[in-house]
Amino acid sequence: MLRVLLADDSDLILDRLQQMLRLHPLVEIAGSFKDGIKTLEALKSLKPDLAIVDIKMPGLTGLEVLHEIRKEDSHLKFMILTFYSSENYRKLAISYGADYFFSKVDDFEKISPVVNELAKTLAV
Repeated sequence: MLRVLLADDSDLILDRLQQMLRLHPLVEIAGSFKDGIKTLEALKSLKPDLAIVDIKMPGLTGLEVLHEIRKEDSHLKFMILTFYSSENYRKLAISYGADYFFSKVDDFEKISPVVNELAKTLAV
């Protein structure tokens, strides 16, 4: 079972992600959060397999959350999902240890296949 933590300050995006992930039988949503501080705390306590995190959130940005969690957890798969999909943000996210960097506008449909592949990998 792939445990996924979601973090975005938009209820609409969180709802879309939850609906998509519920279609995967090998996926469990570990929690949904709307600010970076609670997201970081939840990543430490819930220990999900995958985090799907927005860049712009109150408290801590998604990049700050990524930077902090990588100090303690190098195995967590981390996906940045953002409207801020410039090459500068992409490079920064990768340098901080992001496994995936997707635009909410152009890449939303790429999330499901990635989640499916990660879930299959864990199930083996």
